[in-house]
Amino acid sequence: METLLKISNLHIYYGSIQALKGISLDVAKGEIVSVLGANGAGKSTLLRAISGLVPVRTGEMLFLDTSLKKREAYRIVIDGISHVPEGRHVFATLSVEENLNLGAFNRRGNQKLVSERKDRAYDLFPILKRRKSQLAGTLSGGEQQMLAIGRGLMSDPQLLLLDEPSLGLAPLLVKQIFKIIKEINEQGVAILLVEQNARKALAIAHRGYVLETGNITISGLSSELKDNKKVQEAYLGGAALKKHKNQVS
Repeated sequence: METLLKISNLHIYYGSIQALKGISLDVAKGEIVSVLGANGAGKSTLLRAISGLVPVRTGEMLFLDTSLKKREAYRIVIDGISHVPEGRHVFATLSVEENLNLGAFNRRGNQKLVSERKDRAYDLFPILKRRKSQLAGTLSGGEQQMLAIGRGLMSDPQLLLLDEPSLGLAPLLVKQIFKIIKEINEQGVAILLVEQNARKALAIAHRGYVLETGNITISGLSSELKDNKKVQEAYLGGAALKKHKNQVS
């Protein structure tokens, strides 16, 4: 498969604090790649670096062989990378439709394409079509997450960065969101998925990386990560299951 994103020896600092310590990873066309890790591991920093929102100290990030290191954030969107941040960050005082239109800023000269992208978002999230005139700030948390993903798709990305899409959602909504993420991927969009719900993430991802205090400690196929004892104990409830079995016995 053709490589979309290739990150090599990436170092990121916040002042004197090193957030990422020489990490390397890649995402190929058609893939879902998950990044697992605890709070503070550097997962969001990774996505923000790819999006041009934090500066790179050393290392390289290539998207289709073009360096992203000194690329402006809006140019990175135009290049084909869209970032759906943790916490949704919808424009609360604008309508659902206005939020979607803003996501298509790089396509505003092609109204036919904007209309097609909007129809695609409404097909994926029918509730948004029914709410298109409603202020985004009045939507439920789940609906706001759907809107944030829909807005991210409006720029017609080749690579979608998703940061904790299930955070704070009820289990039924989590199941729905992950089903839609898989559907987006099946439509040809590669996805780099940061997610604390490791079980759900590995269920839909092709490959994964484990990030711990700024270092990648484990990587491999999702099936390999699911079978890895360290991943099971740290992220898949293995330690809790083992404790429960010991208590029962």
